[in-house]
Amino acid sequence: MTNREEHLGSITLRVMMGVYFVYAGGIKIFVSGLDRFAVDLGNYRLLSGGYATVAAYLLPWAEVVAGICFMLGILRRGAWLAMLGLVLAFTIAVGSAWWRGLDISCGCTGAATKISYWSKALEFAVYYLVLAYLSRCFFKKPTHNQT
Repeated sequence: MTNREEHLGSITLRVMMGVYFVYAGGIKIFVSGLDRFAVDLGNYRLLSGGYATVAAYLLPWAEVVAGICFMLGILRRGAWLAMLGLVLAFTIAVGSAWWRGLDISCGCTGAATKISYWSKALEFAVYYLVLAYLSRCFFKKPTHNQT
C-alpha cells in the first residue's frame, strides 16, 4: 500500500467513525434526550443514581466533540485517545451487563430496543481494529529520507 492509499484510508476511517459518534451523541442529546439516556445508563447498574445522571449528561457531548475532532483531524492524537477512552468505557459497560445477564436497552443511539450482545461485540471489535490501524498513522515517527 502506498503512502497516499494509506493516507486516504485513514481519512476515510476517521470520518466514518467520527460521523457515527457525532450521530450517536447527537441522537442522545437532541432526539431521545439526555433524561432517557440517564435511564438507559442506570440500567447497566454500574453507577449509582447521581453519578449515572452526570455521566449521561456528559458522555453524549464527549462523543460529539471527539467525533468532530476525529473527523476533521483536529488534535488528532487527543481525539484518538478520547475515542479509545469512549470505546473502552462502552466495552466495559456492555461487557459487564452481558456477564451479569442483564436484558437491557443499550442506549447507544437512543432507541429502546434490547441489546444484542454478539452484535455489540462485533461492533466493538471493528472500533478496536480501526483505532489500531489509525494509531499507526497518528503515532508513527516521521521518517527523514536523505538522498
